[in-house]
Amino acid sequence: MARTDSDTVARPTPEPSRAGGIPPGVALVTGASSGIGAAIAERIAAEGGWRLLVSGRDAERLEEIAAHTAATALCADLTTGDGTRQLVSEALEAAGRVDLLVAGAGIGWAGTFHTMPLHTASRVLSVDLASVVQLVRLVLPHMLAAGQGHIVLIGSVAGRLGVRGEAVYSAAKAGVATFADALRCELDGTGVRVTHVVPGVVATRFFERRGAPYTRSLPRPMPPRKVADAVWNALQQGRHEVYVPRWLRIPVLVRGIAPGLYHRLAARFG
Repeated sequence: MARTDSDTVARPTPEPSRAGGIPPGVALVTGASSGIGAAIAERIAAEGGWRLLVSGRDAERLEEIAAHTAATALCADLTTGDGTRQLVSEALEAAGRVDLLVAGAGIGWAGTFHTMPLHTASRVLSVDLASVVQLVRLVLPHMLAAGQGHIVLIGSVAGRLGVRGEAVYSAAKAGVATFADALRCELDGTGVRVTHVVPGVVATRFFERRGAPYTRSLPRPMPPRKVADAVWNALQQGRHEVYVPRWLRIPVLVRGIAPGLYHRLAARFG
């Protein structure tokens, strides 16, 4: 496993709690070998002052991202608890701490639920939900001891509304959303913040890897950098939850206020 630099950076003096902003430190970004994770890693690196750790499953691509962002590459398999524990252990060994965790790794599968292989369902749940919970559980005690830190969980609009043909992926992302809400309440006053990012359709290899292309005319896929910019802005503004694009809040609100109307529209338009 290649690393660009094994030196640790000095721990900054914790800053008083404030409405927004985050001081540079050590950032760990998972899912960074492509798509949203890669774009977020590049966005953080562009700010300067950060010690960046990037994790992904595509070792060759991860090395390219690490070279481009002057990061440390930590190849990891998040389908297992052992892989997740190894990643955190290597991150702490490489940098001494994690001030910002961006849980961006995710996989999908498209098709009717009754045809979905059980092992595929287990894999989606392992990567998209279980590994997120495990990562946070392993990193959080260090953040609490330092009295500061920020956790960014990359969800999906599928976790807020549910998407036909993606039942298990939707369930996993719904779990991430509820986990973020509960964790945020629990961490109030500790100096550790939680941000839940809810992207819509993003132009990445996600659809190719899930086994079916994206065929809808609306919403149109957006570039990963748009999500990365939203993540960075949320960090600076101290936002709890951000939708990308922002209009995605509308169908979520409709579902909450008028569920009958929402379900009729969903049945008609998918």
